[in-house]
Amino acid sequence: MVPVTSLLIPIVGSAVIVFVASSIIHMVLPFHRNDFRMLPKEDEVMDALRGFNIPPGDYMMPCAGSPEGMKKPEYLDKMQKGPVALITVVPNGPPTLGTSLLLWFLYCLLVSFFAAYLTGRALTPGAHYLEVFRFVGTAAFMAYSFALLQNSIWTKRSWSSTLKSVADGFIYGLLSAGVFGWLWPR
Repeated sequence: MVPVTSLLIPIVGSAVIVFVASSIIHMVLPFHRNDFRMLPKEDEVMDALRGFNIPPGDYMMPCAGSPEGMKKPEYLDKMQKGPVALITVVPNGPPTLGTSLLLWFLYCLLVSFFAAYLTGRALTPGAHYLEVFRFVGTAAFMAYSFALLQNSIWTKRSWSSTLKSVADGFIYGLLSAGVFGWLWPR
């Protein structure tokens, strides 16, 4: 067993490597550039919605409000006529990447911490590189990827976007595994 405190360097190291890799994947490579499409008549739709002053949040249109509401004829009629949409409204103004990047880095640290905890419980100091790689890689891949599948299952996000993000998670898992395998206590 390896205490998590002995794994602080690989925890931080893998979080940094994943953070840098994700920046390259999302800002340099064209991999994710078509994850979102432009809405037809975007300006007209924005002008129409602007007047409602919708506060930031997640919305469904139409929204039944309850399981009973899903049975009402007026709800079913709205669903049939469409459009049916899930909308996330964010605050107006330029994107605030600083907060998102900080939260992403903290998430990377959290994934690395739990991968370290799990692997530290399963292996001992001096464990072979590939054993460490297997445990950390599996745990990190699951943490970075599996919950994303729910977005396509339940909210109908395009499977191509989701699967690209799962592929990102696979890369992040491999990078985390490599850092831990390299820096595992001897």
